[in-house]
Amino acid sequence: MSKPTARNPTQSISGYETSLVRCAVALLLIAVGIAWIVVYTNVAMDRALFERNLLGGTEGDPIPWMSNLYKWNYLIGFGVAFLGLIIGAHPKTPLGRGQGVVVGMLACFLLGLAWIVVYYFIAQSTTQVPVMTQLGQLNLVVGVAFMAVGFTFATKWE
Repeated sequence: MSKPTARNPTQSISGYETSLVRCAVALLLIAVGIAWIVVYTNVAMDRALFERNLLGGTEGDPIPWMSNLYKWNYLIGFGVAFLGLIIGAHPKTPLGRGQGVVVGMLACFLLGLAWIVVYYFIAQSTTQVPVMTQLGQLNLVVGVAFMAVGFTFATKWE
C-alpha cells in the first residue's frame, strides 16, 4: 500500500505560498479608498460645504448621500485604504514577507512623516491642497495612521 501524497500548497517561484485573492482584495481596498476621497473632493464636497455654510441647497447634486457625510468621507476613504495596506502586510502577500515587509514598513513610516511635514508647511503658507486644507488638524491623525500601518508591517519583520 502506498503512502497518500501530502497536500502541497500553491507556491510561487520564491518558494512562499501566495494568496492571489488576498493580494487582489488588498489592492482593491486601497484603490477604493483613494477613489472615495477623490470622488468626494472633486464631486460631492462643493455641495457639502455649501450646505454646511447654511446657504441653502442647490439642485442637481450628483451624490447627495456622500455630500451629507461631510468629513466622514475622509475617515471612510483613508480607513478603507489603510485596511487594504494592513491586509497587504499578511505573509501570504509579497509585501508581507521578506524584503517586502521592509519596503512596506519604511514606505508607511516615511509617508506618515512626509504627510505631517507637508501639512505644517501648507498650514503656514497660502498654498491650497484640497484634502489637507479640508482636514485641518486631522492631518496629524492621517500621518500617525500611516505610521501605525507601518508598525503592522514591522510586526511581520523576521
